Amino acid sequence: ALDHVSHGYGSCFFFPSANPKTLIRCQHAKPQADDAFNAMNSALMPEIRIRDAQPDDFPRIVELNAAAVAHTSVMDGTRLAELHALSWYHKVIAVDGRVAGFLLAMRESAPYRNDNFAFFAARYQTFLYIDRIVIGPDFAGLKLGTLLYRDLFEHARRNDVPVLACEYNIDPPNEPSRHFHDRFGFREIGTQWLDGGSKQVSLQAVST
Repeated sequence: ALDHVSHGYGSCFFFPSANPKTLIRCQHAKPQADDAFNAMNSALMPEIRIRDAQPDDFPRIVELNAAAVAHTSVMDGTRLAELHALSWYHKVIAVDGRVAGFLLAMRESAPYRNDNFAFFAARYQTFLYIDRIVIGPDFAGLKLGTLLYRDLFEHARRNDVPVLACEYNIDPPNEPSRHFHDRFGFREIGTQWLDGGSKQVSLQAVST
């Protein structure tokens, strides 16, 4: 669905209702409308910033994780502090100053007791394990996960990390995560059952 906004100079703009901060210019709008379109679009664009996670962010990170716990694992403030201490990359992405998502990853040398991490440690000498990435549902459509992954890939390359590794649920299935990781070139290395056989994960890796 589109909400129509029309102004002078033969302009014709639309706001997609799924993302009211995005403005679309009609193809039949006159060239004179370009300045008006650019000005309006700039005003509507949210400020997006990726930065290192800080202790002050922890309550919000716990809140975001709780909303996505069906596809990740339980994490309270104490557990988050432990994972933060183990992490090599722990960043948040903020939209207009509000933390909208986070990504937490560990290097191969981390003393991390985790079945999925152990799977990759047995196969790769040097790697970066993505423990979790969560984007708040209120920020869908802004491609925040893509921005975080691009930043992660760049960070890994700068530090000569050759492999990124992660997992996602295949029973019960997490299709959005599968499609997301397919776009970045991840490939299945193996599978395993976790939590006493209550879920099965696909273990994925990609070269940076």
